[in-house]
Amino acid sequence: MFLANPGLREMIVSILFLPLISAAITRAADSPPESAAGSTTHPASIALPAELFAVAGVESSIYFDNVILTLNVANFAFDVTCPKGRQQAERWTWTPTDADVGEFPFQLDVRDERNRLVSRGQTTLKVAAAKPGRNRAKSLLLVGDSLTHASVYSKQLLDLSSRFGEPELTLVGSHGVEPQPGTNRHEGYGGWTALRFATHFNEFARQGDYTKRGSPFLYKQADGSTKFDFPQYCNDVNQGKFPDAVTIFLGPNDIFSFNDETIGGGIDTMLTHYDRLVEMIQSASPAIRLGIMLPIPPAASQDAFGSNYGTNQTRWQYRRNQHALVEAMIKRYGGRQEKGIQLIPTHASVDCVHNYPSETVAPNAHSDQKVVRLSNGLHPSAAGYRQIGDSVFAWLIQLP
Repeated sequence: MFLANPGLREMIVSILFLPLISAAITRAADSPPESAAGSTTHPASIALPAELFAVAGVESSIYFDNVILTLNVANFAFDVTCPKGRQQAERWTWTPTDADVGEFPFQLDVRDERNRLVSRGQTTLKVAAAKPGRNRAKSLLLVGDSLTHASVYSKQLLDLSSRFGEPELTLVGSHGVEPQPGTNRHEGYGGWTALRFATHFNEFARQGDYTKRGSPFLYKQADGSTKFDFPQYCNDVNQGKFPDAVTIFLGPNDIFSFNDETIGGGIDTMLTHYDRLVEMIQSASPAIRLGIMLPIPPAASQDAFGSNYGTNQTRWQYRRNQHALVEAMIKRYGGRQEKGIQLIPTHASVDCVHNYPSETVAPNAHSDQKVVRLSNGLHPSAAGYRQIGDSVFAWLIQLP
């Protein structure tokens, strides 16, 4: 659970890939300038990385409300220009076939009620296909918080690799479905932050109650200090072999409780420690491919936040925090494909209206009617987790 106890904070299209900086997004002449920090001040700026991955036989989606920051998405009109897929009211969607393998131009325009162009994103849609018989074996380490701890999108990855017969996937890690992780394993822990992964050491890493464990990547040195030792970690959990790929899926716990005045400092702190994880992996082996999973938006309704957090946080403030973090991560880690780092637009591919948990309740104490209210602000339903898994699989399948 995210921040059920505020003291835990210290522990604690897929596809839409459109560049965020000026080279990737053009704006109308009357559009507002960018802020000094580099992120646009306009609420409808598009927050997407520069590549879109899709895989034949798996649905891809870009949910428009997920990639712009606005209190009411109905105030804007969207126009997708792409030779593939279809545009629906809330999303662009497409399930490619093997015949569609290739690259296609993709453009997303956002217009206001006067039909003025607010934002434009241009990117390339990259479609790959699983090809049984290539006998490609891939090992993958998933690092994250409770969204990874749930072990659902990791299972979707295993299910998809089994369904398509490619790649032959092995998940690496010491944690997973209790009591034994089996093949569905990772390093995902509920409530954890980049800070905890980078700094929290104790003697109980990879054993016992996960809320009391230290980082699985920190080791004590002869002089009593601690440091990252990824090769030793791989010796302990993977017979000394480096994984072919690693994904990092962090953010919600890092930025949950900030406001507009403090979110900049919170993001800086998070990314400082996130950088250390990136460096740990890349310094161990330049052959490891790293996927930066962009944090997903919250459930679409304030009802979910009221259910989980009472009056301690609003959906709109958290959404602002999450959007700011996505923009910062795109700016920081985008354009590093040649160094083995790619952004996975997991934030764009989740249906925040239908694929979060809900409950059927009376609208008030005196009504005999029933309404459906979203009931979990930050954790999707199984269907939402599977959409996350689809996005990661589309990235994984295109790796050499």
